[in-house]
Amino acid sequence: MKKSIVIMAFCIGGLLIGNGCAQKVTRIGESQQVDLSGRWNDTDSRLVSEEMVKDGLARTWLLDFVEAQGKKPVVIVGIIKNKTSEHISSETFINDIEREFINSGKVKLAQGGEAREDLRQERGDQQDFASLDTAKKWGLEKGADFMLQGYLNSITDSNNREKAMFYQVDLVLTDLESNEKVWIGSKKIKKAEFNP
Repeated sequence: MKKSIVIMAFCIGGLLIGNGCAQKVTRIGESQQVDLSGRWNDTDSRLVSEEMVKDGLARTWLLDFVEAQGKKPVVIVGIIKNKTSEHISSETFINDIEREFINSGKVKLAQGGEAREDLRQERGDQQDFASLDTAKKWGLEKGADFMLQGYLNSITDSNNREKAMFYQVDLVLTDLESNEKVWIGSKKIKKAEFNP
């Protein structure tokens, strides 16, 4: 009961000063940058994934592999841990990275994690329920040559009405056979918020 009274009082107060209680929402383009809180957002995820994948694919490990093997490497994106104090969807960031790898046309991408288990479950079901000529065989998955893993860290610095947010993304690409790190990338983002 108290909660509804407080909300009604706020709405009545809002109407009295001419703002109303209704919220106005405007659709914008998905690539348009919007930064309301100063925290990590979809624009950061997209821009960081684009820049880091581009940098990683421009390094010598890729050319060395293609020259030695005569084919594109298969990459799997592993866990990217969120070590910030914020709730950040690492799945969205991983999806952005995977999209950049695929769209580059320079590597093949293997499915990993829970999605891979779902595929294996489906393949198992096909063995029992699909016709022999359409059931997909076991043991033909593409083995990854390299795995990408990493961390997302943040530091917040604030004083009165001023706040600075610092984010650092560190990614490492490792040869799965030798455990050799073939590329290490780091991207830093700093945002400042000033409230008059």
